[in-house]
Amino acid sequence: MKVGIIQQTCSESINSNKNKLADNIRKAASEGAELIVLQELHNSLYFCQTENTALFDLAEPIPGPSTEFFGKLAKELSVVIVTSLFEKRAAGLYHNTAVVLEKDGSIAGKYRKMHIPDDPAYYEKFYFTPGDIGFHPIDTSVGRLGVQVCWDQWYPEGARLMALQGAELLIYPTAIGYESSDTPEEQERQREAWTTVQRGHAVANGLPVISVNRTGHEPDPSGQTNGIQFWGSSFIAGAQGEFLYRAPKDEEIVKVIDIDMQRSENVRRWWPFLRDRRIEEFSELSKRFID
Repeated sequence: MKVGIIQQTCSESINSNKNKLADNIRKAASEGAELIVLQELHNSLYFCQTENTALFDLAEPIPGPSTEFFGKLAKELSVVIVTSLFEKRAAGLYHNTAVVLEKDGSIAGKYRKMHIPDDPAYYEKFYFTPGDIGFHPIDTSVGRLGVQVCWDQWYPEGARLMALQGAELLIYPTAIGYESSDTPEEQERQREAWTTVQRGHAVANGLPVISVNRTGHEPDPSGQTNGIQFWGSSFIAGAQGEFLYRAPKDEEIVKVIDIDMQRSENVRRWWPFLRDRRIEEFSELSKRFID
């Protein structure tokens, strides 16, 4: 399967961001992409740097304007697109939601972000209710997609649950970057940890991983921090965790990578982790902590 990933900067203009994405989606499709993955909350700046009730106006229903916009592109180009939207489910109830659009422009399925961070400059708990539709792959014409979002990528349980339900790819739209007060050495440790944990999901489940991050600097509107320098580094890893492609930290990219979708079968034959799992001993994983 040819997979397109789009790593780009975002501006204050939602229309400009969407039109820029549309141009890049067309570019990826012209290079043969069958599946195109976008970064987290791609329509706007990363608004979670502050807690501001006015920013709930950025949210929209699903279906809604963005699913219509990207659905038309999916149909025009005959591609599957993984989007990431600020969902307004009801007044006072909002989610960080990935929506997968089929080649005919219809909604193939959605996933609501399950793990919601709350850190300086990442005040997501103020905006997002944790997902309530579980970890379930989305069936599409190009395969069964195990889509999660950003902070979910640090948790092996979600990746495993997707794999156990037949996911053929693990996909993570992302918005993550450096805290300006950290030393360069600490910043690099964080970036490498982010990469390593996801490559571990590929290895542990025998599945390719697609992780698409934004890049560029976005200021903190409150002025309390120096903003976020998103670290880019979007990548695709194969079923043994090997890099098939890794983007630069600070460049916008549109890249199409050919993934061997049959390789997972052989990798799982060589390393039969699913066969050897001691599932009868895992019940305590459902506890918060074991005293």
